[in-house]
Amino acid sequence: MTQPDTVISNTTPEELEGVLASAAEAARPLADLRPAERAALLRGVADALDAAADKLVPLAMEESHLPEARLRGELARTTFQLRLFGEVLEEGSYLEAYIDPADPDWGMGPRPDLRRMLVPLGPALVYAASNFPFAFSVAGGDTAAALAAGSPVIVKAHSGHPRLSLRTGEVVAQALVDGGAPIGTFAVVFGFDCGVAALKDPRIKAGSFTGSIPGGRALFELASSRPDPIPFYGELGSLNPVFVTPGALAARGEEIASGYAASFTLGVGQFCTKPGLLFLPAGHGLDETIVSAVRGINPAPLLNGRIAEGYSDGLERLAAVPGVSVLVDGAADGLVTAPSLVKTTVPVLLEHADALLEECFGPVSLVVEYAEDDELLAAASAFAGNLTATVQGEESEADAVAPLLDVLRDRAGRLLWNGWPTGVSVTYAMHHGGSWPATTASIHTSVGTTAIRRFLRPVSYQSMPQAALPEALRDENLLGIPRRVNNVLTTDDVKA
Repeated sequence: MTQPDTVISNTTPEELEGVLASAAEAARPLADLRPAERAALLRGVADALDAAADKLVPLAMEESHLPEARLRGELARTTFQLRLFGEVLEEGSYLEAYIDPADPDWGMGPRPDLRRMLVPLGPALVYAASNFPFAFSVAGGDTAAALAAGSPVIVKAHSGHPRLSLRTGEVVAQALVDGGAPIGTFAVVFGFDCGVAALKDPRIKAGSFTGSIPGGRALFELASSRPDPIPFYGELGSLNPVFVTPGALAARGEEIASGYAASFTLGVGQFCTKPGLLFLPAGHGLDETIVSAVRGINPAPLLNGRIAEGYSDGLERLAAVPGVSVLVDGAADGLVTAPSLVKTTVPVLLEHADALLEECFGPVSLVVEYAEDDELLAAASAFAGNLTATVQGEESEADAVAPLLDVLRDRAGRLLWNGWPTGVSVTYAMHHGGSWPATTASIHTSVGTTAIRRFLRPVSYQSMPQAALPEALRDENLLGIPRRVNNVLTTDDVKA
């Protein structure tokens, strides 16, 4: 057991070389495991993490300053998503197996036998996040997705919770060894320079990151400028605007006010899906209600000093914009911070978009008043990419809201109706992504089962003997998975 006074040393170049070499050696044998065998590995990791909860959670509380209930819930989410990927593997459609038997009468001329599936990319480098020390860290969604795909994982630990990262890594690594995974399937490394060196190494075939726009942009450019560029999946910044219609205001204004205050202060405003702006009709009359709700939120510690400094600077930037008024000025005492609230109008927002449409990570949000629908559409059009966009409306307004939804669809990866963006469900239909700066790859998600797609690439086999084909593509459906044969989805064998 890692002791509280343990000093975590940065990974040395020599140690990193060993980790990279082992990952490269593990890539083929891990990829060659049957999907059901990798599913068993993931479930073994989930069971081991659940068994270690009473040791891991206190470490997480000490290093992240997050409460026990939140962390136990987050650990439960972490093990749930590991098991969910096990289901994905056993079901098998993630392989996208397509089989087009030879056809001399094909419309484009005689067709050769063609078979296509997805195969693992190879070793992946996962940069852990600070704000979710379990679900987006060492054993989080990126690690689960990459391992499920059959890609060895090297996690660059976050400096905000090093001892938790070390201990979690030990639990995961031992569970994989116990399950018979190839040596080198998983490792945790420490230190900024180590993370940069690993990303540059040709044995790394993909990178993933959750964090700030500057940090993610720098790593993305590094991955893209390699002699052999690799995919880099960065989740960076998002404002997650919420638009309230007149009908919703009239029907449930008080409920919206309380829900908004609870959402943007959840987790001390340190969720990537925090609603950073709330658009309300002019004359809404909710200022006092929202202010009262915000002041009723108890102060709580931010994750670390770096985030506290960034939050303070961001709040100062927002308050300094002409035409912005401060409704609640939350006090700060070291890391412990009370939520803040600022207010403006759409014309001011559009005039000072550079300052007001920049994410401030922490417990602050901006109330924006709009005078008419045209202003609302102009404001929505001013946004860059976001993870989410929400409309609080009434069903009777659906036709009137359609133009707004059209604008938002081009700017967000998840559209919500009468909900709040905080709380991202781990499910089959979830998309947690968006255009820049929300992510570096808007066609992919970092939450949900299709997150596995980031660590796979397609390969076609042409006129290949049966014995040389992967099991998933042979005439006999050895894995019992869904496959498209002549574009017909089936689990049957291919008939001669």
